[in-house]
Amino acid sequence: MKTAINAETDKTSIQVIERMVALLDALALYPDPVSLKELSSVTGLHPSTAHRILNDLVIKRFVDRSEPGTYRLGMRLLELGNIVKSRLDVREAALDLMRHLHRKTNQTVNLSVRQNDEIIYIDRAFSERSGMQVVRAVGGRAPLHLTSTGKLFLSIDEPRMVQAYATRTGLAGHNKNSITDLKKLEGELNQVRLHGYARDNEELELGVRCMAAGIHDDTGRLIAGLSISAPADRLQEEWLADLMETAKQISAALGYSEAN
Repeated sequence: MKTAINAETDKTSIQVIERMVALLDALALYPDPVSLKELSSVTGLHPSTAHRILNDLVIKRFVDRSEPGTYRLGMRLLELGNIVKSRLDVREAALDLMRHLHRKTNQTVNLSVRQNDEIIYIDRAFSERSGMQVVRAVGGRAPLHLTSTGKLFLSIDEPRMVQAYATRTGLAGHNKNSITDLKKLEGELNQVRLHGYARDNEELELGVRCMAAGIHDDTGRLIAGLSISAPADRLQEEWLADLMETAKQISAALGYSEAN
């Protein structure tokens, strides 16, 4: 049961969020930088309150301070918007093709994107008949170096970026098959670059193997990975051609061509 103090804290937090949104909405009304006085007037916030919240938004790059006393929307909003846009677009383009691949293989088909040092599962086609329990739900996360899709993303990073990733994460493993050595990971990424697809040989979950192919947008940028997950003894090599063709079709639906 919430105490009066907790209830008051929740109320204050919600109020702060509402004021932040009000300021962002107000900034969106103006093509040019806006003064603190104008923002205070439009939102009905006291100038000191608006100033305090704007300062916090500037620190987080949601708002830019053009010059003393004037503000405009920040680039962080564009970055987040592009992430959301790419996810929505790729899910829409992929869904029917994912279902077709699932029907053909009767195995789980995953759609994943990168966020920092992890992948996020944003959609999945599966059925109980696949014989495999789904170990990562939609919205779930997993380390890049332990997943087939994660290796796709690491394979396009420069060597120094892979080394930095290894330093940040310590290449922590989940089981005896996990790659926890940088040299071994670099060798694995070389194979991904050479063949154009990636594998997870029970490195994330014992008893589960995966293969992944990349999905590219109209600029040629790798934006997602399409993978098949199956019980380790059931993964069939002939599915690889179907997987790569499906990823190619999804990429084409997003405007990608090999000439890009």
